[in-house]
Amino acid sequence: MAQELTYQVIIEKKAQKEAAKIPVQYRGAVDKAITSLSSNPRPHNSKKLTEREGYRIRVGNYRILYTIDDKAKIAIIYRIKIKSKAIYK
Repeated sequence: MAQELTYQVIIEKKAQKEAAKIPVQYRGAVDKAITSLSSNPRPHNSKKLTEREGYRIRVGNYRILYTIDDKAKIAIIYRIKIKSKAIYK
């Protein structure tokens, strides 16, 4: 029987402010993706970042950037941005 991973998902203040600006029609999908990180912090559509520590998942035109602490079982979301050339700055 597979052990279910349960990670605590923490959304930093900056990411919370960015999430508040997401239009209602996209917010549900973004919320669902964030919630799913608690059971699987590295879903098949996640990509490891090369320029900085962490991962990103794509939800439509939005990118959710986060780090994972496997020892403490925490996923920390630090940015939620619409895809643009300036996303990773």
